[in-house]
This record gives sequence, structure tokens and C-alpha cells, in this order.
Amino acid sequence: MSTLPLLMTNPNMKRTLLALSVAFLLSPAMAAEAPAPEGGAAATPSLALSATAQQKRGVWQQHLTLGPGDLLNISLFSMPETLHNDLPVGPDGRLTFLQARDIPAGGLSIDELRAKLDEALGKFYQNPRTVITPVAFRSKKYFVLGAVVNKGVFTLDRPLTVIEALAASGGLETGLYERNTVELADLSHSFLVRNGQRQQVDFERLFGHGDLTQNVPIEPNDYLYFALANANEIYVMGEVAAPGVAAFLPRTSTIGAITARGGFTPKAFRSRVLVVRGSLTHPETFVINTSSILAGKEPDFKLQAKDIVYVSKSPWVKIEDLLDTAVSAFVQAFVVNTVSRKIGPIITEPWIK
Repeated sequence: MSTLPLLMTNPNMKRTLLALSVAFLLSPAMAAEAPAPEGGAAATPSLALSATAQQKRGVWQQHLTLGPGDLLNISLFSMPETLHNDLPVGPDGRLTFLQARDIPAGGLSIDELRAKLDEALGKFYQNPRTVITPVAFRSKKYFVLGAVVNKGVFTLDRPLTVIEALAASGGLETGLYERNTVELADLSHSFLVRNGQRQQVDFERLFGHGDLTQNVPIEPNDYLYFALANANEIYVMGEVAAPGVAAFLPRTSTIGAITARGGFTPKAFRSRVLVVRGSLTHPETFVINTSSILAGKEPDFKLQAKDIVYVSKSPWVKIEDLLDTAVSAFVQAFVVNTVSRKIGPIITEPWIK
């Protein structure tokens, strides 16, 4: 059953689709097709809603390499009888063609592989010229997890953006609330991780306001996570005995959440505990003196659902100095926890470093 009728019953999604439609109509590509005004000057599209006219290719596209699972057609020039169709790059990143056996192909471009095959086959043929035609690229992957219809690992066999990656996963999960269809994703806590770093992508601006400047291209091994909107949790990170998720209750406090995760470690800096609230891109922060609370000099600080509590191991003064570390710790916890439950052994070490 198509999800479009369900999505269209949600007023928020209607506004999102309308904004994205307007962004498309105002994009430079559409502006180029539109007739110029009578004065002869072409209208300038809104930069807030439009993407760039032509995005530069990513580094991985400029030097596209082969990997396990890629399929190739290989032959020798002017020798059609040597053609091997759908020759796979093996799980070990190697392939065999004619007398060239176990040639390392993983991590090489088509041109680099061609040179290796020419060299190996030069012992058996005079001036061999290998012809390689790629059939399918299956080695590049990206991951979409969280509040989406189809969670898992996806093949990056063509250029994709965040919106296209979400569409490939079936879109955001939806549910019924007071007879209305609503999305189950919390965009303010959703994120994109690349090369161990959270990317500065504002999902609220992208899906809530149609800001296509946030519709960034997906790259190999990107991790796209859409947080659940109905998660009543507190995230306790840093110098606590067992960093992770604590259940949110109406009276949950800072000390209570830290205690739920085993309490402070001996290295914990208790005088300035950071609480991060709200969007990951535009958070609200609070500095809590837990030493004073434990000494009975101050009341405990009440937490809200999805607050991040971060305990540093060294003194700090500026919130900015610690905020990125706190958010990165939160993202790492989500990556490791979700990947271990949904994907298993494909990822063997944390991505946030």
C-alpha cells in the first residue's frame, strides 16, 4: 500500500511537500526553463529554498574505486572470445581473469585495475589491452535506521541525497494520534554521521521548511538516523559508571539520572555538569553544580524527556568547549546501540572518534 495518501493526511507533511515543491520550482534548473520577464532580466531564485544549480562531485565519485560485490565485463581488445561477463570482485577484494589470478581489485579504480591486468597478462599475451566495462556497483553502502519504514543497509549505486535516501527506506514511520496520521520521527534529534563526525545537517529546516541547502549528498558508509519522537529517555554520557539511556519519569532529576547509570566515576568533574536540551543543531544548555546539590546547598535540577546529561572528566569554563563533545557522545551512543541491535557485525567499531 502506498504511503502517499497517509502522508497527505498529515498537515505537517502537506506543508513540507508544498515547501519542497516550491523549492523545486524556484531551483536554478527550473528558472532556466522559465521565460524571462519582459525587461529581459531573469528572476533570481530564492537561495533559502533552492539547492545549487550543479553540485560538485564528491571525492569518492571523483576517484570511484571497486570493492567486493562489484560486477565487471572484462575482455581483451580485438579478442571477443576472451569476454567474461558479470565477473565479480570477491569478498576478499580480488578477481581472476584468464591467466591473471587473484588480482587485488578492491580500492582500485577501473583504470588502475586495467593496468594491473595488462601487467599480469603481459606474460601470456603480446601487448594485451584489457577492456573493462562496469556492470553493477554494489560495494558502496550507506545505513538508514531509526523511525523509518525499512531500516537497514542500502547500496549506494548512484548519487543520492538525504531526501532520496529517506525515500529509498520507505519514508518516515507514521502512526495515528487523535485520528490523525502523524510522523513518528523526532527531527530535532536526528543526525547524519560521516567519517566518525556528525554532519551539520538541520533536518527540521529540510523537512519542515523545504530548505534544500540541507539536502546534502550521501557518501559511502554514511549513517543516517531518525530518532523516535515518542522516546521517553534521558541520555547520560561521560564520566559515569555506565554511560547510556536512563528511563524518563515525571520526577527525573540530574542526580537521579546519573545514579541510574551507576553514579559518577572517580574522575568526574562534579561542579559543572552539562545538560543539553532540544535540537542538536540549536540546543539549549544548562550548567548544573551537582556537588552543591549533593551537599544540600541547591535543589536538584529537573530533567525533561530526551535531555542529554554530560559529565566531564576535567574542569571547563565555556559551554562551547564541551557542547560538541557532549553531542558527539550522544551520537556515538546511538550509533553503537542501534547498529548492534539492527545491523550486527557489519560495523565492528564505533564511528565517532
